[in-house]
Amino acid sequence: MTVCFRSAVAADLPVLIAMIAADSLAASREGAGDPDTPAIRAAFEAISADPNNDILVAERDGTVIGCLQLTFIPGLTYEGGTRAHIEAVRVAKHARGGGVGQKLVEEAISRARAKNCALVQLTTDRRREDAARFYERLGFAPSHIGMKLWLR
Repeated sequence: MTVCFRSAVAADLPVLIAMIAADSLAASREGAGDPDTPAIRAAFEAISADPNNDILVAERDGTVIGCLQLTFIPGLTYEGGTRAHIEAVRVAKHARGGGVGQKLVEEAISRARAKNCALVQLTTDRRREDAARFYERLGFAPSHIGMKLWLR
């Protein structure tokens, strides 16, 4: 079965939020996983309207089985190069282990190359050891220390 990639549409929100909330680390911060909150709808609309943002979905036989957010960030570093940032990579539980995650990240990398990005970056929680190994297998290097300042 072939996996296809496309930009998310509003009708995808329930399955996207369910995939995000199904993760043990995300469950505590994502609440009940209600895709119809005004904040989530506003965020989706802002992402969809921004040409430097995309929510990429992996679809097989008409069913969304994976997603990630891909953001292009113009910068002064790397000689004015754009960087691609990958966020919120998720694969539906029933579709894991079949290479969907790899194909999804490779599609994001392909889109970054098409935009002549200088690099692709992502972060993963230190507790996600399997995820770190997965990204390293795809060529990502643990080159920096990521830091966050929680504002809410």
